[in-house]
Amino acid sequence: MPEVAATLAATNLPAADISPGRRVEVRNRYDQRWTGGFEVLQVRDDKYVLRRLSDGAVLPTTFSPDEVRKERRPGLWWA
Repeated sequence: MPEVAATLAATNLPAADISPGRRVEVRNRYDQRWTGGFEVLQVRDDKYVLRRLSDGAVLPTTFSPDEVRKERRPGLWWA
């Protein structure tokens, strides 16, 4: 199982690699699930300002690096 842990660790980028324009997922503060459909608008004081892709709305709060990760793209289910 070490390869599974390594794969999961590789999907989260260090904070320095998440820059404006990158599509990201955000950890829901209520149920702790990851939700996609956002992009980084700005990085401000080591926090992220995000825009929702569905309607272009800027979220009214900032997010810390542990609440934001690179967007996961679904793999090929048959591969």
